Amino acid sequence: MHAPAPTNVEQFFDRSEIIVSKTDLKGRITYANRTFARLAGYSEAELLGQPHSIIRHPDMPRAVFKLLWDTLAERNEVFAYVKNLARDGSFYWVFAHVTPSMDADQNVVGYHSNRRVPRREVVSNVIEPLYASLLAEENAVANKKEGLARSSKMLTDIIRSKARSYDELIFSL
Repeated sequence: MHAPAPTNVEQFFDRSEIIVSKTDLKGRITYANRTFARLAGYSEAELLGQPHSIIRHPDMPRAVFKLLWDTLAERNEVFAYVKNLARDGSFYWVFAHVTPSMDADQNVVGYHSNRRVPRREVVSNVIEPLYASLLAEENAVANKKEGLARSSKMLTDIIRSKARSYDELIFSL
């Protein structure tokens, strides 16, 4: 599947709904609930086996995903505001809680994510300007690896200036 062209059409979902998905260790979708499928614009069968990045919006800075994967690699949970891309090019914001899934021997076997309706004022007043700055930093140089390093440093510096940890910063918003 190819990524759709983003539009400026925003989708919303009800506060009572929770978007749920599970992935394997490589980030391929192994479970998607109906709310996820509906908002993403795919059937459950179309989502299964696809990389979770199928819904990655190009407005999302790579530094945020690096922080997410680095946190999960340490076997820790992470909370993040994420802008997702639907099949039709529309987008929807979520407040994501991602955790490693463990087997009986405490080996990480995949990842589980619950996403809820985000706080609008936080998205508009904090997250959108922050992500735009991070993305601009990533795109300021032609070398993607260098851009990611610069954006990640910028994110780390912001976190350190405002909180002791990323989670503390997110929950202080």
